[in-house]
Amino acid sequence: MARNIQSLERAAAMLRLLAGGERRLGLSDIASALGLAKGTAHGILRTLQQEGFVEQDDASGRYQLGAELLRLGTTYLDVHELRARALVWTDDLARSSGESVHLGVLHQQGVLVVHHVFRPDDSRQVLEIGAMQPLHSTALGKVLSAYDPVAHSEALEADRKPFTDRTVCELDDFERLLDVTRARGYAADVEETWEGVASIAAPIHDRRRMPVGAVGITGAVERVCPEGEVRPELIAAVRDCARAVSRDLGAGRF
Repeated sequence: MARNIQSLERAAAMLRLLAGGERRLGLSDIASALGLAKGTAHGILRTLQQEGFVEQDDASGRYQLGAELLRLGTTYLDVHELRARALVWTDDLARSSGESVHLGVLHQQGVLVVHHVFRPDDSRQVLEIGAMQPLHSTALGKVLSAYDPVAHSEALEADRKPFTDRTVCELDDFERLLDVTRARGYAADVEETWEGVASIAAPIHDRRRMPVGAVGITGAVERVCPEGEVRPELIAAVRDCARAVSRDLGAGRF
């Protein structure tokens, strides 16, 4: 029978300890509760902290669960609930806009497409569920980068390579673009990722008012931006869809 890895068992026990009882615990408290030497406990805590699973309060020096662990813990539930709540609204968005609809979440420094509604015409299309999109150039990615602190960090650390001559890659320009996205409540990608293709996306929030995904439409530039600007009615439709899904997730009115 395979032996368990002691360091992993200790790390798991430490996370369980931090998950219950007091909100924050000091090094001595953690070491004593788990029967560990302070040096051993500190080494495990330092590793967990580097991975984002544990955070240390600067003022008190005490430890608590980190945002990365909380995000991982709710990912499965969030994604499946998100898809379930979005089904009707994304179908409606495809019908009203005449374009394909994508629902995306943050995953491994990119956007994972978790739901895709085909454009409501007879054209041949490929199902894109499971496809990955970049954070810095797509509408879905820019929305997540603007509203989700983890996605924002991932986008800054990623290689923001140009896909077309319109792709925004420089850090200062990208940050300004995210400021604009937050100010207007949606993001656009007009031939920044694919030539001849434009998209619009808006953020979806859950009952905690946390960003859990983004929804958007994608279509040919001549349909989405016939006069050189994104059609206002498409922007309104995407934002309405995002608000409706957010309300169904318990976020209330935005």
